[in-house]
Amino acid sequence: MSVGAEGELTRPGLGRGFSDLRQSGFLLKLLVRKELKVRYRGSVLGLLWSYVKPGVQFIVFYIALGVFLGLEKSARNPDGLANYAIYLFSGIILINFFSEALGNAARSIVNNGNLIKKIYLPRELFPVASVWVSAVHFFPQLVILLVACIFAGWTPTAFQLISAVVGFVIVGLLATGLGLLFGSANVYFRDSENLVDMLLMIATWASPVMYSWTMVEQKLGPTVFAFYQANPITIGVELFHFAFWYPTTDGSALMPPNLLILWAPVGLAISLVILGLGQLTFRRLEGRFAQEL
Repeated sequence: MSVGAEGELTRPGLGRGFSDLRQSGFLLKLLVRKELKVRYRGSVLGLLWSYVKPGVQFIVFYIALGVFLGLEKSARNPDGLANYAIYLFSGIILINFFSEALGNAARSIVNNGNLIKKIYLPRELFPVASVWVSAVHFFPQLVILLVACIFAGWTPTAFQLISAVVGFVIVGLLATGLGLLFGSANVYFRDSENLVDMLLMIATWASPVMYSWTMVEQKLGPTVFAFYQANPITIGVELFHFAFWYPTTDGSALMPPNLLILWAPVGLAISLVILGLGQLTFRRLEGRFAQEL
């Protein structure tokens, strides 16, 4: 046991949760810079990989789904999605952000084991820094999306832009909560990494990134669709579609019913609950991080 700032006994290695992060902004910036430098050390393209990798991913999916499977609206396929390229990319960049944020956050404690064993600092900094690094990589992809939207005649309203922010916050909070949960569990059970990899593989196909939500409703029915729509990632993707893709269409495209008045608050609430559960689990397990590592 050790003596805290106010004289009370505290458990060694146990922080005060998110309250420590507010006082460790400088350390958070240092960790983000370190992660970026380590990731691109010896790389010729450096941060340009943030443009190249999603660009290649987009081209592959667009050719396979938009062209070969006929999801792009055309004279031959009037039932397809108009501006399918923007529809696809607006979902891909958000899924990429979630996948990178959760994947790196789940490994952040183990990967920084040497630092954790040497000095004490708020351990939440490591998964949170991983989410921030993913946000840095998300920004260049967003710029490309905005340029494509402008060329496609993008005319968004302020409400639609706010919807994009809400969608990003929902997915960011979800990634942080799951990152705290799996990051702490991974210290004790290294199988957590493989579980996260499977979840990320499922996340790509369990949200309407490459297909329309109407396909899910038609195949599964309204009851199952309600559970499908309650997925915070699905809600975030649809909010991005509403902000970036929908304003490039003629207005005849269908968005999920009650997306803004019902599903957006539901997604935010679920993400906040998962964030709380992740923080609770992290605090219960962090006391033995140094010993287990």
